[in-house]
Amino acid sequence: MRIAEARTIVTCPGRNFVTLKLTTEDGTTGLGDATLNGRELSVAAYLSEHVCPMLIGRDAHAIEDTWRYLYNGAYWRRGPVTMTAIAAVDTALWDIKGKVASLPVYQLLGGRCRAGVTVYGHAHGETIDEMLDAVQGYVDRGYRAVRVQCGIPGLPSTYGVGRDALFYEPAEGGRAPREETWSTRRYLRAIPEAIAAARERFGPELELLHDVHHRLTPIEAAQLGRALEPHQLFWLEDPVPGELQASLRTVRRHTTTPIAIGEVLNSIWDCEQLIREQLIDFIRMSVVHSGGITHLRRVLHLAELHRVRSGCHGATDLSPVCLAAALHLDLAIPNFGLQEYMRHTPETDAVFPHAYRFADGLLHPGEVPGLGVELDEAAAERHPYLPALLPVARLTDGTMHDW
Repeated sequence: MRIAEARTIVTCPGRNFVTLKLTTEDGTTGLGDATLNGRELSVAAYLSEHVCPMLIGRDAHAIEDTWRYLYNGAYWRRGPVTMTAIAAVDTALWDIKGKVASLPVYQLLGGRCRAGVTVYGHAHGETIDEMLDAVQGYVDRGYRAVRVQCGIPGLPSTYGVGRDALFYEPAEGGRAPREETWSTRRYLRAIPEAIAAARERFGPELELLHDVHHRLTPIEAAQLGRALEPHQLFWLEDPVPGELQASLRTVRRHTTTPIAIGEVLNSIWDCEQLIREQLIDFIRMSVVHSGGITHLRRVLHLAELHRVRSGCHGATDLSPVCLAAALHLDLAIPNFGLQEYMRHTPETDAVFPHAYRFADGLLHPGEVPGLGVELDEAAAERHPYLPALLPVARLTDGTMHDW
């Protein structure tokens, strides 16, 4: 069964998404997410100008060989643009294979290892009281795990704190990114108090998480991890930049708070040391930014050997196609940890009708053959691309800092 057509579709139903659609000679279609937040058109061009022409006539069933063809066959390897493009092709081919086999993708990956995929939502507020109310909203919806983010006194804005209770999208339109102000000292004073309040109100059963978003030095991250130990976080996310792999040794020596890292990593070579030395507890790479189901499964097999669990990135900058792919993988791996679940807007759900469903704190990918997600191209055309950029951060003295 040969690939007859490969098309890239860009749409913006509230935020930008890039989707690869493959069609075989017999008319079977497969979808792959190719969204790279703030740099969407770079991946769209990489696919349309370089990858799509190479796919015509290739065997749609040869998933591993096609992955190697696109990765090993390119001298300039890795990086977010390349790996996102490869992921789109890989995911679309798994979608096709599932449809041809009349099986959901998780069955092709070995079958289910659990009844459903435990997910966490994002609760945030400008104040501790607002944050606690947001957590209550997720608890009332049946969530068993919640990420908590709170405004920092003295800072005009804070990562993770948005205007809507359910939807958080930091990317904004304009020629240049919005600049935010950051103070590590204020943050380190405020966050332990906020998390302590959440633990006191909701007790020991609700899993609590917090995202630092790469902003601390190793010793600052160690200080925060130690301060949060009494509150038993499920994980502390991205306490230091993901590139500083050896620096996690410092964090590990000073705190037992579980660490999750990986959403900006793109390959097994980016996280091999983190996993092999057990410097993290959860690997948070996403299907779309790490070369697709084929490559992320390779990462998770390595992680399983070292007792590192999955925690796939699942923000709204990943389309329902990517979320569905993650759910199929989550269901089939033995070392699943937790799945991020930021709900998409109704406009996005209309463009990407899907079979996955939420119930009692779990997401279920459904039993539809393939990934269980389709693309309404007529609806997609009604939402043309709109340029949007992620913010940047400066310290209070004007120095550029990690956002």
